[in-house]
Parts: sequence; C-alpha cells; structure tokens
Amino acid sequence: MSLRQYARDLGMGARFAVTGGREGWVRTALTAVGVGMGVALLLLTTALPGVVSARHAVENARTDYMFTPHPLPRGDDTLLLAATDTWWRAKPVRGRLLEPEGPKAPTPPGVGRFPAEGEMLVSPELGRLLASGDAKLLRERLPYRITGTIGAKGLLGPRELVYYAGTEGLKPGTPGARVERLRSFGDPHPEPEHTDPVLLMITLVSFVVLLMPVAVFIAAAVRFGGERRDRRLAALRLVGADSRTTRRIAAGEALTGSLIGLAVGAGLFLAGRQLAGSVTVMGESFYPAYLDPSPLLVLLVALAVPACAVLVTLLAMRGVVVEPLGVVRTAVPARRRLWWRLLLPVAGLALLYPMVGQGRSNGDFNQYLVVAGVLLLLVGVTSLLPWLVERAVARLDPGALSWQLAVRRLQLSSGTAARTVNGVAVAVAGAIALQMLFAGVQSAYVRDSGKDPARAQLEIDLSDHAQVGPAAAAVARTEGVRTSVGLATASLGAKPRDADVSFGFVMGDCAALRELAHLPSCRDGDTFALIDPESDPTYDPYRDALLRPGHTAYIDPSYADIRGLAVPITVPEHLRRVTSRKDPLMPSATGLLVTPAAFPKAAEPALLGQVFVRTDPAVPNAQEYVRNTAARVDPVSDIMAVRPTETSSRYASLRTGTLIGASCVLMLIGASLLVSQLEQLRERRRLLSALVAFGTRRRTLGLSVLWQSALPITLGLLLAAVVGVTLGAVLLRMSAAKVTVVWSDVLALTGVGAGVVLAVTLLTLPPLLRMTRPDGLRTE
Repeated sequence: MSLRQYARDLGMGARFAVTGGREGWVRTALTAVGVGMGVALLLLTTALPGVVSARHAVENARTDYMFTPHPLPRGDDTLLLAATDTWWRAKPVRGRLLEPEGPKAPTPPGVGRFPAEGEMLVSPELGRLLASGDAKLLRERLPYRITGTIGAKGLLGPRELVYYAGTEGLKPGTPGARVERLRSFGDPHPEPEHTDPVLLMITLVSFVVLLMPVAVFIAAAVRFGGERRDRRLAALRLVGADSRTTRRIAAGEALTGSLIGLAVGAGLFLAGRQLAGSVTVMGESFYPAYLDPSPLLVLLVALAVPACAVLVTLLAMRGVVVEPLGVVRTAVPARRRLWWRLLLPVAGLALLYPMVGQGRSNGDFNQYLVVAGVLLLLVGVTSLLPWLVERAVARLDPGALSWQLAVRRLQLSSGTAARTVNGVAVAVAGAIALQMLFAGVQSAYVRDSGKDPARAQLEIDLSDHAQVGPAAAAVARTEGVRTSVGLATASLGAKPRDADVSFGFVMGDCAALRELAHLPSCRDGDTFALIDPESDPTYDPYRDALLRPGHTAYIDPSYADIRGLAVPITVPEHLRRVTSRKDPLMPSATGLLVTPAAFPKAAEPALLGQVFVRTDPAVPNAQEYVRNTAARVDPVSDIMAVRPTETSSRYASLRTGTLIGASCVLMLIGASLLVSQLEQLRERRRLLSALVAFGTRRRTLGLSVLWQSALPITLGLLLAAVVGVTLGAVLLRMSAAKVTVVWSDVLALTGVGAGVVLAVTLLTLPPLLRMTRPDGLRTE
C-alpha cells in the first residue's frame, strides 16, 4: 500500500468529517468540543511550571530580609525598610515602610520612585479596595495619601494587595522591630533549595492524577458518533471499499476532529488566559503572561492528541465488522477477558514496590518508576471497568419498565457506558490516593503550635517593650475586645557569653502572669520560678542550677553571632516555684516570671513586647478594630491570628495547587460528561421517538436514563475506591508513613463523583424530552 493511497483514504475521511451533512458536522463538532476542552486543560497544565517559576522570580526579586552576621553600615546607597504586613478580613495585605538614606538607595521592583513621608504607592487591586465604601476600617489603618501604583514586576498577581509607604525615623536593630537596612532587593547569592523527596513525589503523583482523566476524556471524545460512522462505512463497503480502507477513512475522520479540537482547545486556552487576571482561585491570582506553556510541551500535546485519536479509532474498529449490508457489532459479542486487565495494576504495584519504606531519608524517589507505577494503576481502572460493567449487568434481574430499558441498553453496549464514566472513576481513584497521601504525611509538615485560639484570638508583637502597657490599655478600650494581656519576654542564661542552655524570662503584672501560671499570691516586686510538668526532664538539672537561690544569671546573654546585653540578675533567696497552666497564653514560657518592680532597668532594651487579645465573636469586625488600634500605637507591630497549628509553606502551596488543579479537572469532567450524554441521546433519538410513539411515557424514559448513568457510575466508584485506597496505601508506605484510611474522606470523594454524574444526567433530561417528540421519526 502506497503513501498516496493512505493519504487519499485519510483525506476522504477528512471530507466526510467536514462535508458529511448535518450529521457529520454535529459529530465533528462534538468531537472537537470534547477534545478541545481536554486540550485546553492540557495546555493549562503545561503552563503551570511557568506560573510557579514566574511567581518565584517575582518573590525572589522583592526579597527584603537578609540574614547577615553583621548589620550593614549606613551609606548613600542604603534603604531602611520595615515590614508592616496586615490582613483585611481573610485577605493578606503586604505592606512596607520605606526610608531611603541616600540618593542611590534601591527601589523595590515595580516602584519607579520613593513615596514621600505620608504618601504611599499601592497595587491596583488595593487602590480599588481602598476607594470602595466597604474598606473604611482598612483606610483608617493606612493613613497615607495614594500617589501612584505598583507595577506588575513587583506583584505576584493582579489581585494581590500590596503597598509601599514613605516614613522617617526607622531604627534598625531594635529587638521586635521588623526593620532592615538594604543595599539591594533580592538575594544576590540564593542557595539551592533542598528538595524534599516526599514533596517531590507528591508533585509527580499530582500531575499524573490530574492529567490522566484528561487523557481518558480525549480518548472517549474521538469516539463520539461511532455507531452512525460505522453505518456510513458500511455504505462504502457496498461500493467496493475493503475493510482496511474503511479503517483508514475512519482514522481520517477522527484525525480531522482531533485537529479541529486542537484549534478549539488552543482558542479556549487563550480565552481563559486573558480571563486569568480577573479571577482568583483559592486566594491566588495570576497575570496572563505567567500562563506561558513550554514550546516543547505544546509540541508534545499537538502531536500526542492526533496520534491518540487515530490509535483509539483503529483499536475500536478491531471489534467491529463493517460489511456491505450492515454493521456486525453485537451478534455474538466476545466476552471480555480479565487476565490481561489485571496485569496493568499488578505491573504498577511492581514498579512502586522497590521504593516502599524509602521515606525522605534515603534519597530521591525514582521519578520514572513513580510516574509509570501510578499511571499503570490508574490505567488499570479504565481496563477493569468495562469487564466489571459487562459482568454485573449480565446478571441483573428484570424489574420495572424503566429498569428493563436501562439494563437492556447496558447489556447491548456496556463498553459505551464504561467509557462514559471512566474519566470520573480515574479522577476519584486518584483523588482518594492523593487525599490519603496528604493526610498521612501531614504530621511532618503541620505541627502543633501549642496555642489555644479559645484563650486568645490575636497576638501583637510590638517593636518596643515600653509600649506593652499603653498598647494593652489601648487595645482593651477597643470595640469588640473582651481582654488584652501585655507581657514582655527575654532570654536568661547561666553565663554572660555562650551560655550552654538558656531559658525564658517573662515580665508582666500579676494579672498577666496569672495567664501563664497558678500563682498563690502576687504583688509587684515578686519573682517566680515557672515549672512545666510536661517539660523535657533532661533540662531539669540545668534549670535547677540556673534558678538556684543566690545564683547570678544573665538576661540576654551574648553569643558569637549575636551581641547581647548580658545584664546580671540575682535569683532571690526565697524563690517561689509555680506550675504552668494547662492552657497558658505562652506555651513556650519557662524560667523566671518577674513583676515590673523586680526587673533591672538596664535589661529593658532586651525585652520583646507582646499583647494577647481576646475578642467578642458577636462583633463582626472586632479583629479589624484591634489591627487599627495596634497600627496607631505601633505602626511596625506584627499582628497574627492565633492558630492551633503551623503549616509548612511548601506543603501548603502544593496542597493549594493540587486543589486548584482538581477544581479544573472537575469542571472538565462535568462539561465532558454533558457533551458525551448529549451525543448518546442524539445517537438514540429515533429509537426514543419510536418508544414514545408506541406509548412509552416520557417519565419512564427519563428514569431509564438515570438508571443507565447510576449503574455504571456505582460500579466505577466502587472500583475507584478500591484502586484509590490501594494506591494511597502504597504511596504512604513509600513515604514511610503510617497507613491510615479516613473512610469519611473516601465517601466524600466518591459522593462528589456521583454528584457530578447525577447533575449532568439531570441536565440532559430537557434535551431528552425534546428528542422524544414525534418529529424525531422523520427521515430523508
């Protein structure tokens, strides 16, 4: 067979796709839409590494904290900068106070000139927010005149809230003040970031899990209208075409639909790219320019999708005998075999097994084995589901008329039903595995902060210990505040320099100290030794030696890389020991508790001031009022919401990215299922009209459509749960984590999959009613 003959047959298939009348156009359009949605998501996925890289580059370029052993001297090229980050309800606001010390001081990325004192530059989104009537409290917190906007080079996304304000009088080096002296922005010598093997494995698994349903939907989309196409090919056999020619013509039709789908997908991606700047997903926004796919990956998608279309069509044609007088599809259907279908998941487990128990301490995971193993396990779902549906529906008993119609349809075309829900099953299996993996390794990246949000909802770190009393009093008078507690802390060592062990030192009035420990009695001038019953017993001898009556300890001891004050303090002869509360405001407090009269004045510069705030939940904006008060008392104070846990930023970013990707895949699942269901109804329009003409009620047909969706999806979700739990258990064993199954999460994820199918099925009922009208029997 010559290449010319191949090209001629493929070209004939292409002409059938675009000039085959209304039926051919509709089939091609459905294929193009299905493939296009998959291609758009593939292009979005190939662009994600570029988004991460672009955001990381911006974040690195505007880095303004330097870990240097010695502070920079003042010069004409230095800048004083204070971090004044805050929150507006649930949105973070990045803020900086700028004070240039010379004409050559560096400007932040996206800033053309320094704002003068009392002025500020804002991001476009913050400017819109401040101009709105809803942000009155935030406007009070930022009492600066807006004189310009920050450029895109200094923002992570168009929806980010950022401001730079001009000020004077910043003092670097003050304990508690977040003030830096800079000569440039960005880290000039960034160290290579250590890659956590477990997080890298989660990243690989996430990409496979998110992309696999897309591939399944593309493979299903190229088979839209297969029954009508095969009947049309039978007419070609009647005029002399052989079976190989018909396969090549069918491949040409599929190839044309996939190429049009590529164009549709590119258009959808470009349209979505332009809209990216106007939406926020999981609190994150992106500039359209960030969504720039790698040319190599785009070329791979452009080649893989048409190749997949042709391959899937040729494989599907192997099970169909196209004869001159008709299509033999179900005369003597061959029973699907199980043995080779089981080989795929078994091979996937075999690839993953050598990495069981490796964890994060035995080097990186083999990326190729991880991808191949997970891929084979998920492909196993698509291979096992047709066999499972075929065997299950073959044993179903007759029942109501709607049930009989659904069961008979499934018995005649169980493969079509399985293809419809394959993508959902794969997505649910992958989601279950990822959920188990995230939950299993969470303890390594989410640690207990020891803080109780019921005791205090906000914590204010002040730049000056002398402001503790005034700040606590001002906050106590703020609307929506029930209690405010002011405390000041420092470190206490046994030696003035290079102390082997250091303990805490807390100063506060008696009411404040009672928030930390059980005090029998207290008056100004008292000192207490704080004993935590749950502390590490290995530190007890050091603590007892340090707090020995009459012994001299040192507040703020010096170290080789930190210059301290090393102010001596004598431990009182009659030191009373008190035990920590079970719910202290400062869980890390140890050592001495001191009232103000017993504290040496010389050590005051070493103190760090904190105010703990309990708010009234009945006041909606209580936390905003507190932030405004703290900003007035101390503009560079750091206000944090008290949370019971602290999460690794990289782990949180990966989890957020996975959720965003899963949301996109879920939308694709719903849209593709809707297109698939409509295509099936279109194929059966004449049959449905005939059933109505013979007296079948439309309600019965609607119920039969629901049953046809419910049975395969139930089987698919059961299979997905088994495969997902198995994959999740293997991934946890690879991570050296304890294998636990949260069945409520498994049920929730399977419920989401079932809900998507149910919603799509309900959306197809109105078209079903239109297609069952008598004019559906008309033919030409």
